[in-house]
Amino acid sequence: MRVVAIVSQHKIQQQLHELAANAARPFVSWTEPLEDIDPVSFFMQGPSCGFRERFFWSDRSGSTIFVGLGSAYTIETEETDGRFHYVEQQRQRWVEQIERYGEADMPPLLFGGFAFDPHQPRTSVWRGFPAGKLIAPTVLLSVKNGRTLLTVTLPTDGVERDMERIGRLFRRIEEPQPVSATLPALVSDEEEEKERWLAAVRQAIASIRAGRLDKVVLARSRRLAFTGTIDAAAVLARLREQQPFAYLFAFEQDGRCFIGASPEQLVQKEGEMCQSVCLAGSVRRGSSPGEDEQLGAWLQADSKNREEHQFVVHMIRRVFSSVCETVEMPTAPQLLKLPHIQHLCTPVVGRGCQEPSVLRLVEMMHPTPALGGTPRERAMEAIRSLEPLDRGWYAAPIGWVDADGNGEWAVAIRSGLLDVDKAMLFAGCGIVAHSDPTSEYEETNVKMAPMLSSLGVMSND
Repeated sequence: MRVVAIVSQHKIQQQLHELAANAARPFVSWTEPLEDIDPVSFFMQGPSCGFRERFFWSDRSGSTIFVGLGSAYTIETEETDGRFHYVEQQRQRWVEQIERYGEADMPPLLFGGFAFDPHQPRTSVWRGFPAGKLIAPTVLLSVKNGRTLLTVTLPTDGVERDMERIGRLFRRIEEPQPVSATLPALVSDEEEEKERWLAAVRQAIASIRAGRLDKVVLARSRRLAFTGTIDAAAVLARLREQQPFAYLFAFEQDGRCFIGASPEQLVQKEGEMCQSVCLAGSVRRGSSPGEDEQLGAWLQADSKNREEHQFVVHMIRRVFSSVCETVEMPTAPQLLKLPHIQHLCTPVVGRGCQEPSVLRLVEMMHPTPALGGTPRERAMEAIRSLEPLDRGWYAAPIGWVDADGNGEWAVAIRSGLLDVDKAMLFAGCGIVAHSDPTSEYEETNVKMAPMLSSLGVMSND
């Protein structure tokens, strides 16, 4: 028995029963080391073992991976202006309710996300994805720097109720099955109000040229239908293969899964160090090394893209300077080359950070000019009035926070919402005074390519 030699189902059951019987707090958590578990395969087991919630997170290097099944504890809010404060309060309350055993260096972890704009009217498309939601999984697989841990967290009054699902999971991971790469065939691909979106871009350009704002990001979507149910694990496996330097994320509830491969870090906090990446300005990859180099040189010299990038640099520098003793960043943007697109990229590191929780930094930074625009409030008003789309969690913060307030959050772009046999894909671009509507539309096609490819759809765009 490959896994049970290390993690015995009976051992964990016995330990949890004993701990729950004597616990002074409402939840108990037990952590054991593991070996030989593929994270995507672990994610795949969730539905067959009776878990209605699951999540997946991998950083850009693949050195930190979290996979959660089930929900032992949920923090959820529909508050607007106070949502980050509420979630942070509940996070602190949650930490105080757990008794931890086993590997003591594994702090309790919450994973989830926030809506892009809680003031925007909600549609049924994003049912179950509120203004803010974090979950503590019943079973958490953690991979950090080559070390794998399994954490089981249960309410002290619900050990028996959850043990059947956990036992089923252990039995399945003793003999792991490969993740199927089979995906259903495409039936239809519908453009979401193309002409209305192009008209919105033209209106935005006019507002910018009139001096009412400097930049606004407008997004659009496509609806795809398939011949059968889309397996989120199969899509995730393809994203892992095709987008090796992206944040991979998936958040599923009752069969509806928000999934993507984002190149963009919002913020990471570890102790008194925090970091972010300014990512704005983009162009497609070239069909040959020579063309690719020419396109990259053009991007670095293009005034429209440099202006768009600097809006983000100035904002993130301002936020970091307000909470950190020192801020480090290069004087000129670098090129970040991804399989379908290349971006202007400026990494930022802050030292001596005084904020105790990464959630406070998420609140201060969202939305950056790369996802909303500038000035922030005017850009948000323009998005609400012009954009033919309910963004939901698209382009919003998604990530994790632990008991110590450390964590990492990405911007949920290059993403889609899977719902049984349907998928809704999202992409946006920054509009400035010199933008061209047709070029911006083509840029959104390029940005949808990762999700189209992960779904097995060949695009001619």
